Amino acid sequence: MLQSLKTSENATTVKVRPAIVVEVTYDEVQKSPYYSSGYALRFARITRIREDKSASEIDTIDRVRERYEAQFERKARP
Repeated sequence: MLQSLKTSENATTVKVRPAIVVEVTYDEVQKSPYYSSGYALRFARITRIREDKSASEIDTIDRVRERYEAQFERKARP
């Protein structure tokens, strides 16, 4: 499914057109110096394809930031 949406590829990254929405489950959000967003999802895995949602309905980096901050309501800051 993703092969038909591929726009570019290199040794570590495959870029695709934003046409499929997936639901991702993860353990926690971590700060990361390796990604341009500044965040990484720990133990991330795709749990299902969301055919009921469009690419315009996906979570934003602001939502990821909110989830990162919300983690500290139940645990200590790093």
